[in-house]
Amino acid sequence: MDTTPEPRERVQWGRVGSLVGGQAAVQLGSFALLIAMNWTAVQLGGTRAVTVLMLAATVPRALMLIFGGAVADTLGPRFVLLRTTAARVALLAVGAVLTATAQQLWPLVVIALIEGVLLGLAGPASGVLLPMFARGEQLARANSLYAMVLRVAPILGAPAGAFLITVGELWVALLAGAVTGAIWFGCLLHVTHGFVRPRPEPGVSLVKRSGDGFRLLARHPRLRWMFVAALCLDMAFSWPAEVALPLLVSERGWGVSAVGVVLAAFSVGALGSSAVGAALAHRIPMFVRLVVTGAGLAAGILVMALMPTVVSLTAVAAGVGLLSGLNGPAIVTLYQQSAPEERMGAAMSTLSLAGIGTAPVSIAVFSSLSLALGVQTTWLVCGAIAFVSPVAAVLALRHPAHTEEPAVTELPVAAAA
Repeated sequence: MDTTPEPRERVQWGRVGSLVGGQAAVQLGSFALLIAMNWTAVQLGGTRAVTVLMLAATVPRALMLIFGGAVADTLGPRFVLLRTTAARVALLAVGAVLTATAQQLWPLVVIALIEGVLLGLAGPASGVLLPMFARGEQLARANSLYAMVLRVAPILGAPAGAFLITVGELWVALLAGAVTGAIWFGCLLHVTHGFVRPRPEPGVSLVKRSGDGFRLLARHPRLRWMFVAALCLDMAFSWPAEVALPLLVSERGWGVSAVGVVLAAFSVGALGSSAVGAALAHRIPMFVRLVVTGAGLAAGILVMALMPTVVSLTAVAAGVGLLSGLNGPAIVTLYQQSAPEERMGAAMSTLSLAGIGTAPVSIAVFSSLSLALGVQTTWLVCGAIAFVSPVAAVLALRHPAHTEEPAVTELPVAAAA
Protein backbone atom coordinates (compact mmCIF):
# COMPACT_ATOMS: atom_id res chain seq x y z
CA MET A 1 0.00 0.00 0.00
CA ASP A 2 1.31 3.43 -0.94
CA THR A 3 1.34 5.59 2.18
CA THR A 4 3.27 8.53 0.75
CA PRO A 5 1.79 11.87 1.88
CA GLU A 6 0.14 14.01 -0.73
CA PRO A 7 2.13 16.96 -2.19
CA ARG A 8 1.95 19.93 0.11
CA GLU A 9 -0.35 22.08 -2.04
CA ARG A 10 -2.57 19.37 -3.50
CA VAL A 11 -6.20 19.17 -2.37
CA GLN A 12 -8.08 15.89 -2.44
CA TRP A 13 -11.41 17.50 -3.24
CA GLY A 14 -13.14 14.14 -3.61
CA ARG A 15 -12.45 13.24 -0.01
CA VAL A 16 -13.12 16.79 1.16
CA GLY A 17 -16.49 16.66 -0.62
CA SER A 18 -17.39 13.34 1.03
CA LEU A 19 -16.32 14.69 4.42
CA VAL A 20 -18.36 17.88 4.07
CA GLY A 21 -21.36 16.09 2.57
CA GLY A 22 -21.38 13.48 5.32
CA GLN A 23 -21.13 16.16 7.98
CA ALA A 24 -23.99 18.07 6.36
CA ALA A 25 -26.22 15.01 6.73
CA VAL A 26 -25.23 14.04 10.27
CA GLN A 27 -25.29 17.62 11.60
CA LEU A 28 -28.74 18.19 10.14
CA GLY A 29 -29.99 15.04 11.88
CA SER A 30 -28.23 15.98 15.12
CA PHE A 31 -29.80 19.44 15.36
CA ALA A 32 -33.23 18.06 14.50
CA LEU A 33 -32.80 15.45 17.23
CA LEU A 34 -31.64 18.09 19.73
CA ILE A 35 -34.80 20.13 19.24
CA ALA A 36 -37.02 17.04 19.41
CA MET A 37 -35.38 15.71 22.59
CA ASN A 38 -35.49 19.08 24.35
CA TRP A 39 -39.15 19.58 23.47
CA THR A 40 -40.00 16.07 24.69
CA ALA A 41 -38.12 16.73 27.94
CA VAL A 42 -40.15 19.91 28.45
CA GLN A 43 -43.35 17.92 28.09
CA LEU A 44 -42.15 15.25 30.50
CA GLY A 45 -40.67 17.38 33.27
CA GLY A 46 -40.36 21.06 32.40
CA THR A 47 -37.23 23.13 33.00
CA ARG A 48 -35.70 20.64 35.44
CA ALA A 49 -35.95 17.82 32.90
CA VAL A 50 -34.32 19.92 30.17
CA THR A 51 -31.47 20.86 32.53
CA VAL A 52 -30.83 17.22 33.40
CA LEU A 53 -30.88 16.28 29.72
CA MET A 54 -28.47 19.06 28.73
CA LEU A 55 -26.04 18.14 31.51
CA ALA A 56 -26.21 14.49 30.47
CA ALA A 57 -25.34 15.46 26.90
CA THR A 58 -22.65 18.11 27.46
CA VAL A 59 -20.63 17.06 30.52
CA PRO A 60 -19.55 13.60 29.22
CA ARG A 61 -18.80 15.09 25.81
CA ALA A 62 -16.55 17.79 27.25
CA LEU A 63 -14.72 15.29 29.47
CA MET A 64 -14.23 12.75 26.69
CA LEU A 65 -12.79 15.38 24.32
CA ILE A 66 -9.53 15.27 26.31
CA PHE A 67 -9.36 11.48 26.13
CA GLY A 68 -10.57 11.50 22.51
CA GLY A 69 -7.50 13.35 21.31
CA ALA A 70 -5.21 10.67 22.76
CA VAL A 71 -7.34 7.89 21.25
CA ALA A 72 -7.25 9.52 17.81
CA ASP A 73 -3.46 9.94 17.90
CA THR A 74 -2.89 6.39 19.21
CA LEU A 75 -5.38 4.34 17.19
CA GLY A 76 -5.86 6.56 14.14
CA PRO A 77 -8.94 8.48 12.95
CA ARG A 78 -10.38 5.65 10.85
CA PHE A 79 -10.44 3.23 13.79
CA VAL A 80 -12.08 5.79 16.07
CA LEU A 81 -14.59 7.32 13.67
CA LEU A 82 -15.94 4.11 12.14
CA ARG A 83 -16.54 2.54 15.54
CA THR A 84 -18.01 5.56 17.31
CA THR A 85 -20.27 6.35 14.34
CA ALA A 86 -21.51 2.77 14.07
CA ALA A 87 -22.16 2.70 17.82
CA ARG A 88 -24.10 5.98 17.61
CA VAL A 89 -26.27 4.67 14.77
CA ALA A 90 -27.06 1.57 16.82
CA LEU A 91 -27.76 3.68 19.92
CA LEU A 92 -30.25 5.93 18.12
CA ALA A 93 -31.97 2.95 16.45
CA VAL A 94 -32.41 1.22 19.82
CA GLY A 95 -33.51 4.55 21.31
CA ALA A 96 -36.20 4.84 18.65
CA VAL A 97 -37.60 1.47 19.70
CA LEU A 98 -37.48 2.36 23.42
CA THR A 99 -39.15 5.76 23.06
CA ALA A 100 -41.84 4.36 20.78
CA THR A 101 -43.03 2.17 23.63
CA ALA A 102 -42.25 4.29 26.73
CA GLN A 103 -42.96 7.97 27.44
CA GLN A 104 -40.41 8.52 30.21
CA LEU A 105 -37.40 10.77 30.75
CA TRP A 106 -34.84 8.12 31.67
CA PRO A 107 -34.35 6.71 28.13
CA LEU A 108 -33.60 10.23 26.89
CA VAL A 109 -31.00 10.76 29.64
CA VAL A 110 -29.32 7.43 28.92
CA ILE A 111 -29.22 8.17 25.18
CA ALA A 112 -27.81 11.65 25.83
CA LEU A 113 -25.12 10.27 28.16
CA ILE A 114 -23.90 7.59 25.77
CA GLU A 115 -24.13 9.86 22.74
CA GLY A 116 -22.11 12.52 24.59
CA VAL A 117 -19.34 9.99 25.26
CA LEU A 118 -19.30 8.87 21.61
CA LEU A 119 -19.28 12.43 20.24
CA GLY A 120 -16.52 13.43 22.64
CA LEU A 121 -14.36 10.52 21.49
CA ALA A 122 -15.06 11.23 17.81
CA GLY A 123 -14.61 15.02 17.87
CA PRO A 124 -10.79 15.22 17.81
CA ALA A 125 -10.58 12.42 15.23
CA SER A 126 -12.87 14.42 12.93
CA GLY A 127 -10.63 17.46 13.36
CA VAL A 128 -7.62 15.48 12.15
CA LEU A 129 -9.07 14.77 8.69
CA LEU A 130 -9.11 18.08 6.80
CA PRO A 131 -5.38 18.84 7.29
CA MET A 132 -4.66 15.46 5.68
CA PHE A 133 -6.54 16.34 2.48
CA ALA A 134 -5.84 20.08 2.10
CA ARG A 135 -2.41 21.58 2.61
CA GLY A 136 -0.99 25.06 2.85
CA GLU A 137 -3.36 27.90 2.08
CA GLN A 138 -5.87 25.50 0.53
CA LEU A 139 -6.67 24.32 4.06
CA ALA A 140 -8.30 27.71 4.70
CA ARG A 141 -10.73 27.12 1.81
CA ALA A 142 -11.55 23.62 3.04
CA ASN A 143 -12.21 24.86 6.58
CA SER A 144 -14.47 27.63 5.26
CA LEU A 145 -16.43 25.05 3.27
CA TYR A 146 -16.70 22.92 6.42
CA ALA A 147 -17.85 25.97 8.39
CA MET A 148 -20.69 26.50 5.90
CA VAL A 149 -22.07 23.09 6.85
CA LEU A 150 -21.94 23.97 10.54
CA ARG A 151 -23.79 27.24 9.83
CA VAL A 152 -26.50 25.65 7.67
CA ALA A 153 -27.17 22.68 9.99
CA PRO A 154 -28.89 24.61 12.84
CA ILE A 155 -30.78 26.82 10.37
CA LEU A 156 -32.35 23.78 8.69
CA GLY A 157 -32.13 21.30 11.56
CA ALA A 158 -34.10 23.30 14.13
CA PRO A 159 -37.30 23.58 12.04
CA ALA A 160 -36.82 19.98 10.87
CA GLY A 161 -36.80 18.80 14.47
CA ALA A 162 -39.90 20.83 15.26
CA PHE A 163 -41.61 19.33 12.21
CA LEU A 164 -40.68 15.76 13.13
CA ILE A 165 -41.97 16.14 16.68
CA THR A 166 -45.16 17.78 15.37
CA VAL A 167 -46.10 15.19 12.76
CA GLY A 168 -44.81 12.20 14.70
CA GLU A 169 -43.14 11.45 18.01
CA LEU A 170 -39.60 11.43 19.39
CA TRP A 171 -38.88 7.99 17.95
CA VAL A 172 -39.25 9.45 14.45
CA ALA A 173 -36.53 12.03 15.16
CA LEU A 174 -34.30 9.33 16.67
CA LEU A 175 -34.77 7.18 13.58
CA ALA A 176 -33.94 10.16 11.36
CA GLY A 177 -30.79 10.71 13.42
CA ALA A 178 -29.82 7.06 12.91
CA VAL A 179 -30.34 7.34 9.14
CA THR A 180 -28.23 10.50 8.84
CA GLY A 181 -25.60 8.84 11.02
CA ALA A 182 -25.56 5.88 8.63
CA ILE A 183 -25.00 8.30 5.72
CA TRP A 184 -22.03 9.77 7.62
CA PHE A 185 -20.69 6.25 8.20
CA GLY A 186 -20.84 5.55 4.47
CA CYS A 187 -18.99 8.78 3.71
CA LEU A 188 -16.35 7.89 6.30
CA LEU A 189 -15.67 4.59 4.55
CA HIS A 190 -14.66 6.60 1.48
CA VAL A 191 -12.95 9.45 3.33
CA THR A 192 -10.68 7.21 5.41
CA HIS A 193 -10.07 4.49 2.80
CA GLY A 194 -6.40 3.51 2.75
CA PHE A 195 -5.56 4.99 6.15
CA VAL A 196 -2.94 3.11 8.15
CA ARG A 197 -2.65 2.81 11.92
CA PRO A 198 0.09 4.77 13.70
CA ARG A 199 3.01 2.79 15.06
CA PRO A 200 2.51 2.16 18.79
CA GLU A 201 4.72 3.86 21.35
CA PRO A 202 5.90 1.24 23.85
CA GLY A 203 5.27 2.15 27.46
CA VAL A 204 3.02 5.13 26.69
CA SER A 205 -0.55 4.66 27.94
CA LEU A 206 -3.70 6.37 26.75
CA VAL A 207 -4.09 7.92 30.18
CA LYS A 208 -0.67 9.54 29.92
CA ARG A 209 -1.32 10.70 26.35
CA SER A 210 -4.64 12.29 27.38
CA GLY A 211 -2.59 15.22 28.68
CA ASP A 212 -0.81 15.76 25.35
CA GLY A 213 -3.08 18.63 24.37
CA PHE A 214 -2.18 20.65 27.44
CA ARG A 215 1.49 19.76 27.09
CA LEU A 216 1.34 21.11 23.54
CA LEU A 217 -0.03 24.41 24.86
CA ALA A 218 2.81 24.63 27.36
CA ARG A 219 5.45 23.84 24.71
CA HIS A 220 4.19 25.81 21.68
CA PRO A 221 3.67 29.59 22.16
CA ARG A 222 1.73 29.93 18.92
CA LEU A 223 -0.75 27.21 19.89
CA ARG A 224 -1.03 28.68 23.39
CA TRP A 225 -1.92 32.15 22.13
CA MET A 226 -4.35 30.75 19.56
CA PHE A 227 -6.05 28.80 22.33
CA VAL A 228 -6.38 32.05 24.32
CA ALA A 229 -7.79 33.80 21.24
CA ALA A 230 -10.45 31.12 20.71
CA LEU A 231 -11.27 30.82 24.42
CA CYS A 232 -11.81 34.56 24.98
CA LEU A 233 -13.92 35.01 21.87
CA ASP A 234 -16.17 32.05 22.66
CA MET A 235 -16.40 33.07 26.31
CA ALA A 236 -17.38 36.62 25.35
CA PHE A 237 -19.97 35.59 22.77
CA SER A 238 -21.81 32.68 24.44
CA TRP A 239 -23.66 34.62 27.14
CA PRO A 240 -24.79 37.54 24.92
CA ALA A 241 -26.11 35.19 22.22
CA GLU A 242 -27.80 32.62 24.45
CA VAL A 243 -28.95 34.58 27.50
CA ALA A 244 -28.50 38.34 27.21
CA LEU A 245 -30.19 38.84 23.84
CA PRO A 246 -33.63 37.62 24.98
CA LEU A 247 -33.25 39.61 28.23
CA LEU A 248 -32.27 42.80 26.41
CA VAL A 249 -35.13 42.42 23.93
CA SER A 250 -37.57 41.88 26.80
CA GLU A 251 -36.27 44.92 28.72
CA ARG A 252 -36.78 47.15 25.69
CA GLY A 253 -40.22 45.75 24.88
CA TRP A 254 -39.39 44.71 21.32
CA GLY A 255 -41.16 41.34 21.34
CA VAL A 256 -39.79 37.82 21.13
CA SER A 257 -39.73 37.87 17.31
CA ALA A 258 -36.80 40.30 17.49
CA VAL A 259 -34.61 37.53 18.95
CA GLY A 260 -35.25 35.32 15.93
CA VAL A 261 -34.63 38.17 13.49
CA VAL A 262 -31.30 39.10 15.09
CA LEU A 263 -30.05 35.50 15.25
CA ALA A 264 -31.16 34.89 11.67
CA ALA A 265 -29.25 37.98 10.51
CA PHE A 266 -26.12 36.73 12.28
CA SER A 267 -26.47 33.26 10.71
CA VAL A 268 -27.01 34.63 7.21
CA GLY A 269 -23.98 36.91 7.54
CA ALA A 270 -21.80 34.06 8.78
CA LEU A 271 -23.05 31.74 6.05
CA GLY A 272 -22.29 34.33 3.36
CA SER A 273 -18.73 35.00 4.51
CA SER A 274 -18.07 31.27 4.91
CA ALA A 275 -19.06 30.86 1.27
CA VAL A 276 -16.68 33.67 0.32
CA GLY A 277 -13.95 31.99 2.35
CA ALA A 278 -14.52 28.66 0.61
CA ALA A 279 -13.74 30.37 -2.70
CA LEU A 280 -11.22 33.04 -1.76
CA ALA A 281 -9.80 32.43 1.74
CA HIS A 282 -6.39 31.50 0.34
CA ARG A 283 -6.20 34.95 -1.30
CA ILE A 284 -7.04 36.89 1.90
CA PRO A 285 -4.05 37.50 4.22
CA MET A 286 -4.16 35.56 7.49
CA PHE A 287 -3.72 38.82 9.43
CA VAL A 288 -6.96 40.13 7.92
CA ARG A 289 -8.91 36.90 8.46
CA LEU A 290 -7.68 36.49 12.02
CA VAL A 291 -6.73 39.82 13.61
CA VAL A 292 -8.79 42.40 11.71
CA THR A 293 -11.96 40.30 11.88
CA GLY A 294 -11.29 39.53 15.55
CA ALA A 295 -11.09 43.22 16.38
CA GLY A 296 -14.25 43.82 14.37
CA LEU A 297 -16.06 41.03 16.22
CA ALA A 298 -15.11 42.51 19.60
CA ALA A 299 -16.27 45.96 18.50
CA GLY A 300 -19.47 44.47 17.11
CA ILE A 301 -20.27 42.72 20.39
CA LEU A 302 -19.82 46.02 22.21
CA VAL A 303 -21.96 47.99 19.76
CA MET A 304 -24.79 45.43 19.79
CA ALA A 305 -25.46 46.21 23.45
CA LEU A 306 -25.95 49.90 22.62
CA MET A 307 -28.26 49.65 19.60
CA PRO A 308 -31.52 51.58 20.17
CA THR A 309 -33.74 49.77 17.64
CA VAL A 310 -34.35 46.28 16.31
CA VAL A 311 -33.27 47.39 12.82
CA SER A 312 -29.90 48.73 13.99
CA LEU A 313 -29.30 45.69 16.22
CA THR A 314 -30.11 43.38 13.32
CA ALA A 315 -27.73 45.24 11.00
CA VAL A 316 -24.86 45.01 13.49
CA ALA A 317 -25.61 41.32 14.10
CA ALA A 318 -25.36 40.67 10.36
CA GLY A 319 -21.97 42.43 10.33
CA VAL A 320 -20.78 40.38 13.30
CA GLY A 321 -21.88 37.24 11.45
CA LEU A 322 -19.92 38.27 8.36
CA LEU A 323 -16.76 38.70 10.42
CA SER A 324 -17.37 35.47 12.33
CA GLY A 325 -17.61 33.46 9.10
CA LEU A 326 -14.03 34.44 8.26
CA ASN A 327 -12.57 34.49 11.77
CA GLY A 328 -13.71 31.04 12.94
CA PRO A 329 -12.19 29.06 10.05
CA ALA A 330 -9.02 31.18 10.30
CA ILE A 331 -8.56 30.19 13.96
CA VAL A 332 -9.03 26.50 13.12
CA THR A 333 -6.73 26.70 10.10
CA LEU A 334 -3.85 28.37 11.94
CA TYR A 335 -4.23 25.98 14.86
CA GLN A 336 -4.08 22.96 12.55
CA GLN A 337 -1.12 24.35 10.62
CA SER A 338 0.76 25.07 13.86
CA ALA A 339 0.15 21.73 15.60
CA PRO A 340 2.56 18.77 15.17
CA GLU A 341 0.94 16.31 12.76
CA GLU A 342 1.53 13.33 15.04
CA ARG A 343 -0.34 15.13 17.86
CA MET A 344 -3.13 16.65 15.78
CA GLY A 345 -5.84 14.79 17.71
CA ALA A 346 -4.58 16.14 21.03
CA ALA A 347 -4.37 19.65 19.60
CA MET A 348 -7.93 19.53 18.23
CA SER A 349 -9.24 18.23 21.55
CA THR A 350 -8.01 21.36 23.36
CA LEU A 351 -9.35 23.65 20.63
CA SER A 352 -12.74 21.94 20.92
CA LEU A 353 -12.65 22.48 24.68
CA ALA A 354 -12.12 26.19 24.08
CA GLY A 355 -15.49 26.21 22.32
CA ILE A 356 -17.67 23.52 23.93
CA GLY A 357 -16.24 23.99 27.41
CA THR A 358 -16.72 27.77 27.55
CA ALA A 359 -20.48 27.99 26.97
CA PRO A 360 -21.65 26.79 30.42
CA VAL A 361 -18.87 28.74 32.13
CA SER A 362 -19.74 31.91 30.22
CA ILE A 363 -23.43 31.57 31.04
CA ALA A 364 -22.78 30.91 34.73
CA VAL A 365 -20.22 33.70 35.20
CA PHE A 366 -21.91 36.47 33.25
CA SER A 367 -25.43 35.61 34.40
CA SER A 368 -24.24 36.05 37.99
CA LEU A 369 -22.43 39.26 37.10
CA SER A 370 -25.51 40.67 35.39
CA LEU A 371 -27.45 40.47 38.65
CA ALA A 372 -25.14 43.17 40.02
CA LEU A 373 -24.27 45.18 36.90
CA GLY A 374 -27.34 44.73 34.73
CA VAL A 375 -27.67 43.13 31.31
CA GLN A 376 -26.30 45.96 29.16
CA THR A 377 -23.24 46.66 31.32
CA THR A 378 -22.37 42.96 31.53
CA TRP A 379 -22.75 42.70 27.75
CA LEU A 380 -20.20 45.54 27.44
CA VAL A 381 -17.85 43.61 29.74
CA CYS A 382 -18.14 40.66 27.34
CA GLY A 383 -17.21 42.96 24.46
CA ALA A 384 -14.13 44.15 26.33
CA ILE A 385 -13.04 40.55 26.97
CA ALA A 386 -13.48 39.79 23.27
CA PHE A 387 -10.73 42.32 22.46
CA VAL A 388 -8.24 39.92 24.09
CA SER A 389 -8.76 37.61 21.09
CA PRO A 390 -7.16 39.78 18.36
CA VAL A 391 -4.35 40.74 20.74
CA ALA A 392 -3.64 37.06 21.41
CA ALA A 393 -3.82 36.38 17.66
CA VAL A 394 -1.14 39.03 17.00
CA LEU A 395 1.09 37.41 19.64
CA ALA A 396 0.48 34.00 18.06
CA LEU A 397 1.54 35.21 14.61
CA ARG A 398 4.81 36.53 16.06
CA HIS A 399 5.88 32.98 17.00
CA PRO A 400 7.03 30.27 14.56
CA ALA A 401 4.56 27.57 13.64
CA HIS A 402 6.62 24.71 15.08
CA THR A 403 9.31 24.11 17.63
CA GLU A 404 11.62 21.14 17.56
CA GLU A 405 9.88 17.95 18.70
CA PRO A 406 11.29 14.64 19.88
CA ALA A 407 10.87 11.57 17.68
CA VAL A 408 7.27 10.43 17.56
CA THR A 409 5.03 7.98 15.77
CA GLU A 410 3.74 8.50 12.24
CA LEU A 411 0.34 9.98 11.65
CA PRO A 412 -2.04 7.67 9.78
CA VAL A 413 -1.82 8.80 6.18
CA ALA A 414 -4.31 8.49 3.37
CA ALA A 415 -3.10 6.37 0.50
CA ALA A 416 -2.55 8.31 -2.68
CA ALA A 417 -5.79 8.70 -4.57
